[in-house]
Order: sequence, then C-alpha cells, then structure tokens
Amino acid sequence: MKLLVSSVRVIDKTSPFNGQIKDILIEGGKIKQIGDNLDAGNAQVVDGTGLSVSAGWVDMRVQGRDPGFEHKEDLHSVRQAAAHGGFTEIVLLPNTQPVVDTKDTLNYIRHSGFGGLVTLHPAAAVTKKADGVDFTEMMDLHQAGAVAFTDGENPVQNADLLLKTILYLRPLNALLINRPEDRELTLYGQMHEGVTSTLVGMKGMPALAEEMMLIRDLKLLEYALEKNTYDTTAPVLHVSLLSTVRGVELVREAKAKGLPVSADIAAHQLAFEDKDLIGFDTNLKINPPFRSSEDNAALRQGLADGTIDAIVSDHNPHDEESKNLEFDHADFGITALETAFALAVMHSGLVVDDIVEKLTVQPRRILRLPEVSVAEGAPANLTFFDPNSEWIFGRSYSKSKNTPFLGQTLKGQVRGVINNGKQEWFQ
Repeated sequence: MKLLVSSVRVIDKTSPFNGQIKDILIEGGKIKQIGDNLDAGNAQVVDGTGLSVSAGWVDMRVQGRDPGFEHKEDLHSVRQAAAHGGFTEIVLLPNTQPVVDTKDTLNYIRHSGFGGLVTLHPAAAVTKKADGVDFTEMMDLHQAGAVAFTDGENPVQNADLLLKTILYLRPLNALLINRPEDRELTLYGQMHEGVTSTLVGMKGMPALAEEMMLIRDLKLLEYALEKNTYDTTAPVLHVSLLSTVRGVELVREAKAKGLPVSADIAAHQLAFEDKDLIGFDTNLKINPPFRSSEDNAALRQGLADGTIDAIVSDHNPHDEESKNLEFDHADFGITALETAFALAVMHSGLVVDDIVEKLTVQPRRILRLPEVSVAEGAPANLTFFDPNSEWIFGRSYSKSKNTPFLGQTLKGQVRGVINNGKQEWFQ
C-alpha cells in the first residue's frame, strides 16, 4: 500500500507535527514522510482537507461475544463496528463461552485478529469461568499474550482473591482490571437508586455499591504494595466504568497518595441521567446505571483534571430477545463502538486534543502497549476524523442494535482508519 493523505491536521500531543496541517505519505505499512506539498508519485491520493488524524484509537472495554454467543456478535462484526468507530485496537473481555481462561481460547481470539485492520487484544479471566472461585493459570495466560486480567462483567467480590491477584501479577508487570460493584447491594437492581427509581417503582442500584467496593480495592492495592519493592510507575489496578461522585474522589485521592491506579468511564455514561429512564427504554439499561446530574458533573471534572485516564465504549451487544421485553427482564448493555467518539465530543466537556489523548496515549500506557505516534518512520496505525461534522447514525455494523442512538444526529465523525497495511474510508 502506497498512500498520500493531503492537507490533514495532526492531533497528537506526542508528535512533532501536532496541530499542523500536513501531507502524510504512507508506504509499506509505515509513515514514510510528513511534509508540505509532497509528491504523490504513483501513490493513491486521499484529500484530507477538513480532516484530522491521530494515532489509531484503542478501546479498553469491548464485549466481543465470540466464542459462544455469535448470534449477538462475532469477531468479524466486532472488528467492523470497531473500525467504523475509529478503533484500530480493542481489548476484548473474557466473558465468552467458553470463558477466556485457557491458552486455547486466548489464542483463538488473538490469531483471528493477526494482521487485520483492527487488532484484537484479549483480556484473560482472573478466575476459572470468571465465577470468582478458583484462579486461572495467569502466568501461562500472560506469556500467551493476555493484555490484562479481569473477570469482566463479574467484579471480583472476594477480597482475598483480589489481594492475591495483585500480588501474583506484580512480578509479571501485568494489569488487573476490575469494575467496582458490591453485588450484594445491587441484587435485583434495575437502575440508579434515587428519586426516579422510587417514582417508577424499580429496585435501585445505590452509588454506595460502587464506593464501598472501590474503597476495598484501593485499600488492598495499598496493602499489597507495602509487601514488595517492585516498580509501580505503571498502573497495577485499573478501575473500569466509574460512575459516581465519590468514586471519582476516591481515585483522585489514591493518585495523590502515589498509588499505581488508573480509571476509565464509558462515553455514553455522560449522555443520559437516571431521570431519562422514566420511559422504560431498555436500550438505556446499563451497568453501572445512568446516575444523577451531580455524578455526571463529577465525571466531567475527573476527565478534565486527569483523574480519569481513558474513555471506553463499553460495547455490550445483545440480540433482540434480550432487550425487547419488560424493563426488569432486559439485559444490561449498549452497542457502543460506533458512537463512542461522537458522544465524547458532545458530552465530555473536553477539547478534541484531550479526547484523543484518552483514546490513544493513555490506554496504551495503561495496557503496556507500544507507543504509536504520527511521526516519520512510525507504523501507520492511524485514525482520520472530523470532530465538527454532524452525521446521522443510520446504520450499525454490529450484529446487535441495542442502542438509543440509531437515527440520531451526532457530532464528531470517523472518516477512516489505517492499520497493519490495510485501510478503510467512510463517508
């Protein structure tokens, strides 16, 4: 592939060309030259006028569903949805059937993504079947290529298991991802516990469930690190899907103490509040649930001051039979890969440069992935987008359509991706 993209604005804080409008010549899977009025020669030419380019985006939280639930999503459709969302690399949670708790299942996922436009990074389960009882062979899974360890949709409820996992992973320089939720407190819960849940008569999921579990996790992290001398410059614990005022405060306090912790939020978390569930739209049923305006304000502040490191899609596809039924029987989750960037532009309160950083630099740092930059000689792992363009989300490339955004006008459009010598452009 030899390609010249002309007159495109570079948005990459790590690039010497950040903020400049340049031509980019790509050849052999690498950025050969960046400059002005470059000679295209025999290269394919794409007019980048009005577009921006950054390093390829990384999504740290995706439910791929394959193997086992291919009727909801498979590895082909999830890569299509990811590409249309601007993501060139995605982390797949282990909650498949079978669970990603052996090298065979891990390698099935990794190999299916080799050399493709979207690189797949499987996360392996902490416990067998992700059921919180017995440990997996984490050292073997780490050596086989697991990018992180998590029970995914199942927060680790056992404190001793979490503590021993931190102690076990530190010598490997491996990452533990956990979503803070005390499931005893959220049992049978359907939405955020508050005025709206009372008005509509649904069992609430209190903010306390997140806060208590997060206090526990951070205390265990601090306790574990007192007992070893390993370098802690990289995050050891990644807190996924923060949603509450106190949750943000706890991560902020932990970072101020120097604890090696990082955090993310889902882009759609900021698009709604609990009061929006009065209409019982099951596409708005997620976990953690949409919370109050005060919680959303705290999330925006956490993004702005760096307490929250990354933005994820939390892509969670479901078939029609899992969503099109009574609210209290519907599954939690939104199909979210294709809308994550637009929702971040519309609702995060961040300037585009900072949004891009939370989709590129920070996820790679947290996951220990190689750095990617818009620079000469670097791999051509790139996302092209127009942050100011309005577009109608008229079609999803996911197998599942459980999203409240279909047919809606969004701002911030992905226009193309390049990775592993492959390219795809969108209108």
